[in-house]
Amino acid sequence: MAGLTGALDAFLAAASGACRSPIAVFIQIQGCFICLTLAIGWVFASRVRYSATLRMKRATAGGNPFAFIYEDINDLEHCAQSKLPRVSVVMPLKGFGEHNLQNWRSQITSLYGGPLEFLFVVESVDDPAYHAITLLISEFKDNIDAKIVVAGLSEACSQKIHNQLVGIQKMHQDSKYVLFLDDDVRLHPGSIGALTAEMEKNPEIFIQTGYPLDLPSGSLGSYCIYEYHMPCSMGFATGGRTFFLWGGCMMMHADDFRNDLYGLVSGLKNGGYSDDMTLAAVAGANKRLITSPPVAVFPHPLASDLSFSRYWNYLRKQTFVLESYISDVNWLMNRALFFSHCYLSWGFVCPYVMAMVHIVTAIRARFSDYPFNETTASSTGLLLTTCLATCTVLELLSMWNLTKVEIQLCNMLSPEGHRVSLGSYNWGLVFIAMLVDNFLYPVSAIRSHFSQSINWSGIRYHLRNGKISKIERCKDPSYSDLGGKHLYQRRGSPTKALFLNSILRSFSQWHHPKRSDS
Repeated sequence: MAGLTGALDAFLAAASGACRSPIAVFIQIQGCFICLTLAIGWVFASRVRYSATLRMKRATAGGNPFAFIYEDINDLEHCAQSKLPRVSVVMPLKGFGEHNLQNWRSQITSLYGGPLEFLFVVESVDDPAYHAITLLISEFKDNIDAKIVVAGLSEACSQKIHNQLVGIQKMHQDSKYVLFLDDDVRLHPGSIGALTAEMEKNPEIFIQTGYPLDLPSGSLGSYCIYEYHMPCSMGFATGGRTFFLWGGCMMMHADDFRNDLYGLVSGLKNGGYSDDMTLAAVAGANKRLITSPPVAVFPHPLASDLSFSRYWNYLRKQTFVLESYISDVNWLMNRALFFSHCYLSWGFVCPYVMAMVHIVTAIRARFSDYPFNETTASSTGLLLTTCLATCTVLELLSMWNLTKVEIQLCNMLSPEGHRVSLGSYNWGLVFIAMLVDNFLYPVSAIRSHFSQSINWSGIRYHLRNGKISKIERCKDPSYSDLGGKHLYQRRGSPTKALFLNSILRSFSQWHHPKRSDS
């Protein structure tokens, strides 16, 4: 036992000494800098979101009870509404899950005053989404212009892109704008109108986008996804121009697709894997404008049974997009993102490992005869640990503040919807998720680089030279990643039952708002 204790003390002494080397000190200072950078970024992002809430409050105080739709009440006049352009909403669907019913309802009950059509695009009639959306559309009957499009199987691109392109072919010939939405997007009543107004105000806009606000369900995997998205949210909370694009919400000019502007349709159709990365690359190559209005933030409830393995598969999909590209410049940009993200991720985690060494060594020094006081338990290590702890607290406070502001904004934009609450967030799990997600990101990215294949909702895609070269379909896929959706209908488990279960769940959440919030 004494020998083991001596070995432990010697190990701690060596580890603590290594953690106080010049390189280690640089890494720890760098970790503090990363935390502060994230904190400052979230402060600026919260200011942009908060300015939107202030404008809505001023409009409401000025006598406009519909400020959540239009800040200027004159925009609700018939003469203004009659001039609104036609918009086609294309939604590629895959499976039917826990929150789909609420999401689809929020999309088709938009308060946009212009001509509006909804195209729900599925792979086949065997997809549970087909029967679920049929029942939902029948509820509204003639109140909405909605139809289901069966796209068939993709052959040279991802199934999502294939569904989007088929939806474009079926959209109304007079549509001026096309809005792509994922089935996990929960729209606000005025979202489509806000996006369209920005497009009308500035015809130079190539793509308008938004970003989700994840509502963790309580599992570590759901908090890892929330933590993964939060740093990216800074790039979307600019109040205008951005270089980022989220495929869950993209509004574009319909004619750009009809005319295959810049070859964007060809780029997507011929081996395209990621819709947003491909379109962002096209925009960057042609110096076109991407914008994200302050009100384009959408609640994104995560599945209540989201397991860690499903989070891992989601992370694999996110890192895999860096392996797809459409040009040499796009390849260089993706390589730069690959190395910088991996470096910063492990650069974020390593200081916490070193801080633990300093803390354990300092505690052990009080109860050991080993000469820690001269070799390891120095004030330098504890000072660095204190600095890191301070920066971490500032980072978490900044993240908490941005989340609070975005929750307030979402509640104001959807006054009749389910209320979202900050009280459901577990900030201890948020901190753990920060370490777990940043540690696993480089692992996932490296694996994606060497495997060049990924399983996405029961379909395995293989890449070659940045494009899809082979597609394999699993015989019995069951669930997707985030929504926990049933991908294919099973015998003895009709989709109508899934649909009714979702209605019952929504009713239960209506009477238990705290559970709904999470």
